[in-house]
Formats: sequence, C-alpha cells, structure tokens
Amino acid sequence: MRWSSLLKWKYPLLAIGIVGVIGMVIAWSQYGGSPRVPSLNTVPVQRGNLLATVTATGTIEPEEVVDVGAQVVGIIQEFGRDPKDSSRAVDFGTAVEEGTVLARIDDSLYRARLDKAAAQVEHAKAQVAQCEADLLRAEANAKQSIARHNQADRDWTRAQKSFSTGTLSQQDYDASQSAFEVTKADLAVFDAAIRQARAALNAAQKARLGAEADCREAQKNLDYTTIRSPVKGVIVDRRVNVGQTVVSSLNAPSLFLIAKDLRRLQVWASVNEADIGRVRPGQPVAFTVDAFAGEVFRGEVTQIRLNATMTQNVVTYTVVVTTNNPGGRLLPYLTATLKFETGRRENALLIPNAALRWFPQGTKGEPPQQDRGIVWVPANGSVRRVEIRTGLTDGLVTEVIGGELVEGQEAVVSEATQTGAGGTTNPFTPNIFGGKK
Repeated sequence: MRWSSLLKWKYPLLAIGIVGVIGMVIAWSQYGGSPRVPSLNTVPVQRGNLLATVTATGTIEPEEVVDVGAQVVGIIQEFGRDPKDSSRAVDFGTAVEEGTVLARIDDSLYRARLDKAAAQVEHAKAQVAQCEADLLRAEANAKQSIARHNQADRDWTRAQKSFSTGTLSQQDYDASQSAFEVTKADLAVFDAAIRQARAALNAAQKARLGAEADCREAQKNLDYTTIRSPVKGVIVDRRVNVGQTVVSSLNAPSLFLIAKDLRRLQVWASVNEADIGRVRPGQPVAFTVDAFAGEVFRGEVTQIRLNATMTQNVVTYTVVVTTNNPGGRLLPYLTATLKFETGRRENALLIPNAALRWFPQGTKGEPPQQDRGIVWVPANGSVRRVEIRTGLTDGLVTEVIGGELVEGQEAVVSEATQTGAGGTTNPFTPNIFGGKK
C-alpha cells in the first residue's frame, strides 16, 4: 500500500519539475544572457540626378491600317503579283504600291451582266434615234399643213369677196369654205403629233440614261472583281485563299490588312487612372520590347483617349505614343514596357523613400502629406525628427526641396536588434517566448 501511494504522487511531482525547468529557461532567455541593444541603419543624404516616370505596358500598332475588302460576291481566282518580284504572288509582308493588284474574283457573271447592259444601251440609243426621226417627220408634216392652211385661208378670203359681188357660185363658195376648215383641223392634228413625238423622244432619252447607268454599274461591279491596294504600304495580314468564296453583305468582308507606313509606329499604352494626371501630350517616353532586350526606344505622347475601360474595378486610359521606325526593326503588335517622363532633376538632394516611411517604435507614424515628409536622424544616442519638403520621386528616392537636411547627413532607414554576442536579429521576426521588446 505504501508503494502504491508513492506511485500516485510520482507523476504529478515529475510534471511540476518539468514546468519549473521550462520556467527557468524562459526567465533566463528574458532576463539573463546578452541584453538586446537597438541598432539603426542609416544612409547619407546625397546629391544626384532624378528621373520621375510613370510606368505602363502597351502594344505596338501601325500608325494607319487600311482594311481592304470586297464589294462583290465570287470566288477568288488568283492573287496579284509582287511589285518587286513578278514571279511571286502577294502575301504576308509584301510591300505594295497604290493600285497594286491584290486579288482577282471570278468575273464571268459580271462580264455577262455588262454585255447585257451594253446591249440595252444600244437598244435605247436606237429608240432615241427613231423618236427623233418621228419628231422630224411630224414637224415636216406640220409645216406642210400650215402651208396648205395658209393657201386655203387666202382662197376663202377671195371667195367671200367674189360671192358678195355675185361673181362666184354657191358651189365654189362652199368648196373654199370646206377646204379652209379642213386645213385648220389638220393643223391641230399635226400639232398633237408633234407633242406626241416629243414625249416619245423624252421617254426614249430617259430610257437611254437608265440603260447607260445600268451599264456603268455593271462596269463598276466588273472592276470590283479586281481587288487593288488603295494605299502604299505593307500587307500585314492576308485573310483569304485561292478558291475561297467571298460573300459580300452589309459589311464588306475583309481580305487584306495593309499598314500604310511602318516607318512610323504607335504604342497604345494602358495607363492607370492614378497616373493619368501626370501624362500629357508632347511628353517624352522611353520604352523597351522583349524582342530587343536592353535596347531603349524613344517616342512622344500624341494622344490621350477619353474612352476609359474598366477591368475588375481598375480604370485605365489608352495613351497613344508615336515613335519613328526608320529601319523597320520594330514590328507591329509587339508588347512594350513604357516609362513616361514626368519630371527630371539634375544635381538634386535625394533621400531614400525608406527613410520617409520609417519611424521609431512607440511613435505613431503620420500619414504622408503632399509635398511634406518626416525623416529621423541620429542625435546623441537617440533620434531626432526632421520635417522636410519633398519634390519629385521615382519610387526609390525622393527630391528634398526644403527643410533642415543637408548633403552628407545620415538619415535612419531601418532598425535592427543587436545581441551582446554580436548577432543581429530582425525585429519583425516573432518571438515565441514573448521576450522583451
């Protein structure tokens, strides 16, 4: 019974002993060993050149692109010939002149329509000629009728005088009167015939104009079967093949995409709304492309487009940058990384941005203010607060334009904790034993 009682107390006593040992280790870690001494990392305030930029990404685009389509329906029979090598057909990358034949569509149907329209024009011309002849005949008959009527009028006048003197018989008097009335009626008939002939001629002339318009339309459609380049440039894209049927509707189908001049290009950059206020037309821009690593190209802002886009609650504006490409090295649709130059300073007093963000432990950091900043400098084993006026920044360093800082003065950028044994610990590393701070 004595041993069983001892065993009942053995394990609780052992647990108490272990807890005591852990407590002594914790106490030694907090109050024993080498005490921690604060150590400050500082950098000197120096002068240098500062370039403030806005960074964005974009795509290289031709300055002007012409989409060549088809206005008629048909099958692509063949492509045009390369202006520099007639043995080759035009294709991707072919340099073309204005008027260069790009492709030909089967024109048999349109040629037949043109022949039919031309025949209708000839028929209409013949109708006009016939109507003109009818009008001339009607006018000639009318002249004859006028002459007969004038003669009958004179005879009727004489008959009236002779009948009144009794020298003309009643029969002759009646005959003269009848001849006069007949010629007068003939005048009305021939006048109506002239008006009818003129109306027929007018209708025939309008029919001829309509036939000629149909003929011109047929000729134009026939011309459309030959696709020509409207500008001088380079074929960026060919979207059809020989044998393919082109179907024209309300929107002309796209056959070729031609860049008008690749000696000048544009970069369409997407600039965040937070930075768009620092971008302006005429601003110099430097950009790089992965195709030519390490090489910097230059351009200029020519346009800020107002149609902003929103993607996942991020608003961006398209900024157009124009650049020269005399050697043709830059290719359309390369991805570019751009830096818009928003400001430049020569021999400016510069301070790292880390110094503007640091503040001593136990001191409440102040929110940054525009053109204002606070840095801390070593002073008699402690630190002293210094207020400054700030200017441009490139994200790493900031220009100092006012305040007590002078060139060569040290500014605190971070704090490390140094142990007595010479080791250094990061103050942001968590201490699982909850040691002193």
